[in-house]
Amino acid sequence: MGGHPYFVTGQLVAREMKRKYSRSRLGILWSVLNPLLSMAVLSMIFSAMFRKSIEDYPVYYLTGLLIWSFFTAATNTAMTALADNQALLLQVRLPRSGFPLSRVVTAFVNFLYSLAAYAVMLLVFRIPLRESALVFPVIVLFLFLFSLGMGYVLSVLYVFFGDIRHLYGVVLTLWMYLSALFYPLELLPRTMQAVIWQNPVYNFIAGARDCLLYGRMPPAMVLLRIALWGAGMYGAGRVVFWKSQNRVIQKL
Repeated sequence: MGGHPYFVTGQLVAREMKRKYSRSRLGILWSVLNPLLSMAVLSMIFSAMFRKSIEDYPVYYLTGLLIWSFFTAATNTAMTALADNQALLLQVRLPRSGFPLSRVVTAFVNFLYSLAAYAVMLLVFRIPLRESALVFPVIVLFLFLFSLGMGYVLSVLYVFFGDIRHLYGVVLTLWMYLSALFYPLELLPRTMQAVIWQNPVYNFIAGARDCLLYGRMPPAMVLLRIALWGAGMYGAGRVVFWKSQNRVIQKL
C-alpha cells in the first residue's frame, strides 16, 4: 500500500467492499434489494394506518430509511476501524484517519447503489424530479460529513472503551424512533415535534423528503441546520481524532 492518503483510502475501500460481499452470491445487489424488502414489510404494516396523513407512504418511508441506513452503517463500521486494523497501524506508517474514512466511504458507495432502488420507486409511484432535487446532493454531502465526524469520535472512544459499541446500539434504537422514519411528525404533540426537530438526522431526512418526494425547496432553517450539523460534527470529529491519535497508538 502506498502512503498517499487517497490511494490508501481507495485500497481500504476496495478491501472493505470485497470483504462485505465475499460470502454473498448476490453481492452488491443486496444494497438494492435490502431497502426495497424493508420498505415492502413496513409498508404492509403501516400504510393503512397512515394512509390519510401520508401520500405515497412507501416512498416516504424509503426516503428516510436510505438516509438512516447510510448514517448507521457509516458510524457503526467506522467505530471499530482502528481496533480492527491494529496490526496494520502498528506495523506500517499510514494516515490513521484513512481507516475510519474508508469505512464511511464504503457505506456511501452502498448508499449510492441503494439509490437505484429509490429511483425505481419514484418511477413506480410517478413522482417527478423537480429543480429542488438539485439540493439533494448538498444534503448528502453534509450527511457524509456528519457521519464521518461521528465516526472519528466513535473510533477513538472504542479503542479506550470497548463497551461503547453496545451503548451506541441502544442510543441508535432511541435515535431511530426520534427520526420519524415511518410515522408523520404532525401526529405528535407540538412539544415532541420540537424535540425531534433538534435531531440532526431528522433534519437530513426532512430535507431529502422535501426536495425529492414533495418537489419543493427545504425551509432555509432546515438547510442551515443541515449545514451546521454537518460541518460542525466533522470539525469536532477531526479535532478529537487529531488530538487523540498518539494515545490511540499507545493503547493499541
